[in-house]
Amino acid sequence: MPTMEELRKRFQADRFAVELTGAEIREAEAGRARCSLTLRPDHLNANGAPMGGAIFTLADFAFAVAANGFAEKITVSQHVSMTFLSPAKGRELLAEARCLKSGRTTCLYQVDVRDELGTYVAHGEVNGFTVG
Repeated sequence: MPTMEELRKRFQADRFAVELTGAEIREAEAGRARCSLTLRPDHLNANGAPMGGAIFTLADFAFAVAANGFAEKITVSQHVSMTFLSPAKGRELLAEARCLKSGRTTCLYQVDVRDELGTYVAHGEVNGFTVG
């Protein structure tokens, strides 16, 4: 079972989420992950709210860590449904991904994104496909 430092090192290879966007792994275990994103001006849209793309990237990263962090096979997003519920009011986004069902080649995860104030920002469901 990998340590948190080993997981963080492994997912440094997800350069878009980690380097460009700033996503960080907070907690992880098989089938579950909590990841965060400190909001910067380049994450905001013209209305001053976080862009849907920044929120989606964090949610997808949390899914990737939860589905792959402790697995021997690689699982990728096959279909994602994201519902944006409210603009974030805080300065940090927190995404929690958890496995609802895992089969031989497919899985279903729920991902919820909130800010540090508790504002429910987005809800997503990810159908994953195991490729390796």
